[in-house]
Amino acid sequence: MATSKVLAGAQVVLPTGTVPDGRVIVDGTRIAGVAPAGAETVDLTGHWLVPGFVDLHNHGGGGASFTSGTVEDVLKGVHTHRLHGTTTLVASTVTGEMDFLAQRAGLLSELAEQGDIAGIHFEGPFISPCRKGAHSEALLRDPDPSDVRKLIDAARGHAKMLTLATELPGGIDSVRLLAEHGVIAAIGHTDATYEQTVEAIDAGATVATHLFNAMPGLGHRAPGPIAALLEDERVTVELINDGTHLHPAALELAFHRAGADRVAFITDAMDAAGFGDGRYMLGPLEVEVRESVARLVEGGSIAGSTLTLDRAFKRSVTIDGICVEDTVRALSANPAKLLGMYDTVGSLEPGKDADLVVLDADFTVKGVMRKGAWVVEP
Repeated sequence: MATSKVLAGAQVVLPTGTVPDGRVIVDGTRIAGVAPAGAETVDLTGHWLVPGFVDLHNHGGGGASFTSGTVEDVLKGVHTHRLHGTTTLVASTVTGEMDFLAQRAGLLSELAEQGDIAGIHFEGPFISPCRKGAHSEALLRDPDPSDVRKLIDAARGHAKMLTLATELPGGIDSVRLLAEHGVIAAIGHTDATYEQTVEAIDAGATVATHLFNAMPGLGHRAPGPIAALLEDERVTVELINDGTHLHPAALELAFHRAGADRVAFITDAMDAAGFGDGRYMLGPLEVEVRESVARLVEGGSIAGSTLTLDRAFKRSVTIDGICVEDTVRALSANPAKLLGMYDTVGSLEPGKDADLVVLDADFTVKGVMRKGAWVVEP
């Protein structure tokens, strides 16, 4: 069977713009520059062809948890998101005991070594009790650099990002430690002032964990972290574009102020993503999902999302009025660059992995390819 494919006729979104009636040639696992003899041709007329989506922040899906599940559970969750176009995924944990988080890091690092996930994101336990969201307050702690180092070491080189409230004791030193080890320091679940946030960015923090959520609102006398994170060119801002976490005006503000090159759409998904309503556990906390909105049973705080990135794509273009090219940046190129993976994923260019998503004219997923093999065949 030929390993080469020509995907022809779609509107192909490239880093330089959209090419109507374009051709993408896949040779084995990678994108090639020319069509080899005997290549299989797939007619995608009337469709869009975009890079595979890259999710920086994801706790699970398909009824499976990255924070507490088995290897098989994690793989089930990863596959669920692949069906929705996410070909590169960073697995996120939630607040837990340090020994448990180190153990999870060991399990997840094995999957990273196999190429099933792109790395690990630790969300907590170094976050503010004032902005804890769906994290157990009893398990929170200040970001002592020695504890941060324990998680980095447990991940065996696969720690990609750690979210912390940088205003807490040890926060700035921990940011510096993360930067020294090539781990993204993300500001989130924070009660920081504007000035404290600026200090953290200057120390090396480069990401806003789900901007607007789990942090003080934008004030005209006390602008807080939002203003600092939006204005600094060194910071990429995560946005959960599910229609629940953000008002459309907040999303428009982020795109307008930060610019399309500094926005990364994430899911912050939990087990129910791609699965359905019901009761779930997020770490030690019970969550109820009703009409696809996840909230803690006790207290009612929003507990992650049930979002998949194809829905974020469709909402961005059809409801928020963001152009396709900027939406692709937010879903693919920007997170890939942030992860240091743009040489292999994040755009449709020769030599990169053949990670592709086929969308119909209504921006519904019709095909997904990962490393040259169809996950969903159009």
